[in-house]
Amino acid sequence: MTDASLPNPSHWETAKRLLREQRVWAASVLILAVIALFSPAQAVDSFAFTVSALLHTAPYLVLSIAIAAWAGATGADNLIAKAFTGSPLLMIILAALAGGLSPFCSCGVIPLIAALLVMGVPLSAVMAFWLASPVMDPSMFVLTVGVLDMEFAIAKTLAAVGIGVFGGIAVHLLAGRGALSDPLKEGVGNGGCGGAKVRAPNPVVWRFWEERQRRAKFGKEARANTNFLAMWLGLAFLLESLMLTYIPAETVTALLGGDGIAPIAIATFVGVPAYLNGYAALPLVGGLIEQGMTPGAGLAFLVAGGVTSLPAAIAVWALVKPRVFGLYVALSLSGAFLAGLAFHAVA
Repeated sequence: MTDASLPNPSHWETAKRLLREQRVWAASVLILAVIALFSPAQAVDSFAFTVSALLHTAPYLVLSIAIAAWAGATGADNLIAKAFTGSPLLMIILAALAGGLSPFCSCGVIPLIAALLVMGVPLSAVMAFWLASPVMDPSMFVLTVGVLDMEFAIAKTLAAVGIGVFGGIAVHLLAGRGALSDPLKEGVGNGGCGGAKVRAPNPVVWRFWEERQRRAKFGKEARANTNFLAMWLGLAFLLESLMLTYIPAETVTALLGGDGIAPIAIATFVGVPAYLNGYAALPLVGGLIEQGMTPGAGLAFLVAGGVTSLPAAIAVWALVKPRVFGLYVALSLSGAFLAGLAFHAVA
């Protein structure tokens, strides 16, 4: 065999990189291929279900992509810095509100959190923002309305702000006793660009289309978000079709349906390992509700999973000391459980 007949190493690296970047699409294709081996009819039905669901949510998907791209192109996310000034209680409330409106996921917020803590921002305000941020953002609100309904979207928004305020006040009370000083692990954080961003936020350019660089950023953000949302929602709708086919409604109703606190407690703890992604979780919860899960349990699942999903938990563990990590998890789960109870009482 000649050298010319051997695979080019650069081609292998390119293929591996593409596979890593598009692993969610690859997972969807693999799932469909496996289903087709055992049940071709189900593979066709699942594919049709996925396409139909994506088309149904397309208007909301387009709007959410436009909102995310607009925020990045204008620099509107810089406004978040204004939430961390004032009295402790005011900081906690504003930080929770900023978290509920910011376009950060549970992992993406980690660098900003590190920068804020290094700068000396009180842990109470940081925790309020930290807990609220992954639960809701403008794009998530729009998609929640489209996939579930307006009532659920409003409840999730209130839960995001509520868990932020709840966690911030709890940390403030504990910090007053000196139990939470120096929360970061040794060697973590030097501020970085995130620190500079919070110290001196750049002005927001609302008319972003007048600058070529910002127009290019808008297009880049839109393309990235389109791929991101489409691949995760595609996988979610595919899993939903299988769930509706193979999981008996009686099982869901027995575990997560009915009155009482047990279904909400189960959904809170199940949300941690079972949570895929904030956008992907919406249709899954919609399918579970159709199968008999109570809305309160669905909200608890979404809130607990959004804040304490396994990737996010690993990132938090790498950032803060064990006692702060433990407090973060405890506040996340207890806040999600309380939010589920409240929604169950009024829904």
